[in-house]
Amino acid sequence: ASSLRATLEIQIPELTLMTVQMIRPGRFARQPILGALLSGIVAIFLPATSGGAADWPQWLGPERDGVWRESGIMEKFPKGGPKLRWRVEVGGGYAGPAVAKGRVFVHDRQLGDLSGRQQQQNFQRGIIAGSERALCFDESSGKLLWKREYDCTYTVSYPAGPRVTPLVHAGKVYFLGAEGNLMCLDAATGKERWVRDLKRDFSAKTPLWGFAAHPLIDGDKLICLVGGRKATVVAFNKNSGKEIWRSLAARELGYCPPMIYEAGGRRQLIIWHPEAVNSLNPENGKVFWREPFKIRSGLTIATPRKQGDLLFVSAFYNGPMALQLDSRKPAASVLWRGSGRNEKNTDGLHALMATPFIEGEHIYGVCSYGQLRCLELKTGKRVWETFEP
Repeated sequence: ASSLRATLEIQIPELTLMTVQMIRPGRFARQPILGALLSGIVAIFLPATSGGAADWPQWLGPERDGVWRESGIMEKFPKGGPKLRWRVEVGGGYAGPAVAKGRVFVHDRQLGDLSGRQQQQNFQRGIIAGSERALCFDESSGKLLWKREYDCTYTVSYPAGPRVTPLVHAGKVYFLGAEGNLMCLDAATGKERWVRDLKRDFSAKTPLWGFAAHPLIDGDKLICLVGGRKATVVAFNKNSGKEIWRSLAARELGYCPPMIYEAGGRRQLIIWHPEAVNSLNPENGKVFWREPFKIRSGLTIATPRKQGDLLFVSAFYNGPMALQLDSRKPAASVLWRGSGRNEKNTDGLHALMATPFIEGEHIYGVCSYGQLRCLELKTGKRVWETFEP
């Protein structure tokens, strides 16, 4: 009964009162994790059944696809819910926790002096003093094993805290803060391995809603969206933090996590920024192909999804697009695209933050104003929608 894994996120309007609960997952193999919010309290519940469970060491899980691949998982909670094992208070933020090797990793925010703070609107920046913290808890007891705190003045809209889920790999844990503080720490001790300041090192500008694209490990590389001069995406050595390559030049960085998919006989690094969907060689950053797709307000957020030889992306204002991937070489063409109607009259699936999920010949996702929708993968035709969930 020592393994507690998946996340259940509960949204509360007040940013400092958000809750994350860590529970052992029910029997939901092939079910998507549609989003991640944070924090205020981290609670661990005692599972109803014993036995090990897979780690959840990064955004969207072990294979970065939002799928649980475990057996023997309960179909529903016992009456009265699972038994609470422990609870600890943490600061605000939007970053999901990562769970690996018996430890829970959380990135949060501590506020400074708020006496001069003004109410911010969705598209406004502020200047708010405070700090960010990297935290590590024992999974079984909730005991704080280590923390690392650093000053971090926010200039972003929605300033509750970090946006990026920690990434745990080979004894190290990587954190990326809302203002571009990139850290590699020893997962066992919290000791600093290396740090980079993306704004200082690359002359990058903090995106309106902060650095939010979850880094990706590929071999010896840690691949991140950065910004700055011809550095929309940068591959760092995961052990030293030294730059290996940089690629692309976009005016806006966007918020979309880098993903690697195999198509056309090659491994392709998919970078979707607000000007185009791009495919790169992950070894050197060279461009395989580029499909223009200009996105309003820089809102490239939802993770690109691949099913067979189709690649799907979706944005709040501009709607969805499906690309046909060439089976013989790294290339792509538009299979279908939404009409890009305004946000009051959406067609297809206009996702904001929730990652869509593809099962068989259909796409499922949460649209602009909360509609759960199902589309035909090959045509984009809407099959159904509902507000019931």
